[in-house]
Amino acid sequence: MTRKARRVALLSQKGGAGKTTMTMQLAAELARRGYKVGVADLDPQESATRWAQSAAADSPFPAVVKGFSGDADAIAKAIDAFATGLDIVLIDCPPSIEHPHVAASLARAHVALVPVVPSPPDLWSARAVERLVLQAMRKRAKLSGAIVVNRAQRTALSSSVIQLLREFELPVLRVGLSQRNAFAQSAAIGGSVLDLGKAAEIAHQEVARVTDALLRLLARPK
Repeated sequence: MTRKARRVALLSQKGGAGKTTMTMQLAAELARRGYKVGVADLDPQESATRWAQSAAADSPFPAVVKGFSGDADAIAKAIDAFATGLDIVLIDCPPSIEHPHVAASLARAHVALVPVVPSPPDLWSARAVERLVLQAMRKRAKLSGAIVVNRAQRTALSSSVIQLLREFELPVLRVGLSQRNAFAQSAAIGGSVLDLGKAAEIAHQEVARVTDALLRLLARPK
C-alpha cells in the first residue's frame, strides 16, 4: 500500500510569527532523525522555497521543498499527491487565515501548529487563529491543534503573554523557540541550526524538544 505522509499545517494570522523559520528547523531535524520529509510552501512570499534555494549545491536542504499555487481544491489535491511516499509533510501556510489555502491545508492536516511570538499584538491575532483551528477540529476528528511559543525573549512582558496564552483552549506546548541569531544565520545558508555546529547547540536543543513534542502530537490516536 502506498504510504501517505502525516501532515502538519503551520499557520498564523500575520507575518513575523516565525512560521517559516519553525517549519524549516523542524523539517531539518525530522530529516536528521531519518524521516522522509517534505515542505509544502503555500506562502505567496515563497519564503521556504527561497530558504532552500540558498543552500550550497553540495549541501542541499535535507527535506524536499516545493511551492504550490492554484485554487483551494487544486491545492488540496496537490498536497495529497506530494505526500505520497513521504513520512511527514510540513505545510507552510499563507500568513492570513482568510486565505483559501489555509482552509485547504486544515482539511488535509493531522496537526495544526500555531507559532506565536509572545507580544500583545501577536496574542490578539492568535485568538482568531485559535477559533479557526477549533472550528476545523470540530469538523475533523483526525485533526489536533497546539500553540507553540516562538521568538521568546527573557522579559517580564514575554512571560506575561505566555501565561495568558495558557488560558487559550488550544494547548500550549511547554517547549518553544527563543529569539536567537542562529535561526537567522541558518536561513542565510539555506540550512538549519544543525549546520552551525557548537555555536548553535542551545538553539538545536530547542528545535529537538519542539520536534519531540510534534511527534507526540502526530502519534496520538484519533
